[in-house]
Amino acid sequence: MTGDGDHGLNSQQLILVLNAGSSSLKLAVFDAQLNKILAGQVSEIGGASQLILGGINVNTPLANHQRALSALLQQLNDQGLPLSQFSAAAHRVVHGGAGLTQPLRLTAATLDEIEACIPLAPLHNPHNLAAIRALAALAPDLPQTASFDTAFHADNPDVATRYAIPQTWHTKGIRRYGFHGISYAALVHSFGASPPPRLLACHLGNGASLCAIRNGKSVATTMGYSPLDGLTMGTRSGGIDGTAVLQIASELGIGDTAALLNTRSGLLALGGQSDMRALETADTPETRFAIEHFCYWAARHAGSMIAAMGGIDAIAFTGGIGENATALRNRILNLLVWTQVPPDRVHIIKADEERQIARDAQQLLAAPQPPNSPQ
Repeated sequence: MTGDGDHGLNSQQLILVLNAGSSSLKLAVFDAQLNKILAGQVSEIGGASQLILGGINVNTPLANHQRALSALLQQLNDQGLPLSQFSAAAHRVVHGGAGLTQPLRLTAATLDEIEACIPLAPLHNPHNLAAIRALAALAPDLPQTASFDTAFHADNPDVATRYAIPQTWHTKGIRRYGFHGISYAALVHSFGASPPPRLLACHLGNGASLCAIRNGKSVATTMGYSPLDGLTMGTRSGGIDGTAVLQIASELGIGDTAALLNTRSGLLALGGQSDMRALETADTPETRFAIEHFCYWAARHAGSMIAAMGGIDAIAFTGGIGENATALRNRILNLLVWTQVPPDRVHIIKADEERQIARDAQQLLAAPQPPNSPQ
């Protein structure tokens, strides 16, 4: 994946952060002090694509992630940022399974491991891999690193991750993994060397989860085998009984049931909108119930997280809703008034996943490499 030589950082080198979705590719550029100096994206890959980078806004069809990446890199070059100025490209990878439990430098072997996780995240990992491979084809000597959304929860105790199912299925990977890990890692980093001992972290956005963080480490989280479980979300149902899923699948089939639970449920199903701002503005009986449902289940799951930590010292909100929806945040806090967390122990923290990914890359490139190891 990378060439030979010294890949340490200096003040002139940059880190390229890439986040590939099913039909999008987001890009950010960080300097050696982890200041974001540029951001952009391509949306609607495979259709009427739109490229935005700096002051550039171009509508042009881009058939796949490789062409989208080539177009973004050309724009970077035109704006005076050729790949030769970058020390590394750092990627968000959604699922690392049980084996990929920390950020790492990418090699042929680690790519094989990421590919082996595709059955666990068929809607995400293939696109993450597409961006990695596209960049490797365009710049084979550029070091690449990966940060995993599942990794922050890798040290959860077995009792928190094991479903009560036969060992055969557990061995096949049917277990709780948890997600939003890069966001939670950034949140913990924001507290410096002394995070609160028992921190209830609330990542609330279109996707939403809670995490019980004890002494800076995840001990439990609300998402499970997939990002579907747990809280009510923008278009995801959150927790739902398995037999109810089987009943729906008996009528709709597996594919349509997956689409129903992931893209047509949650706030969208309850209030007709998936965007919390639109729900608050509409102020109808349906939208008010959707908001009540979101807050009730956030507070109810919070009780579970607090039990996993053995108490609570502080609460932190992050994500689009967590950071910006003051009335909703206060509603959740009112439902948690029994915790007796004082106002000065409630923190609002800007989601900073891209900087965390760049930070991971910086640390990996600064670490000494064993002789003859892949760079």
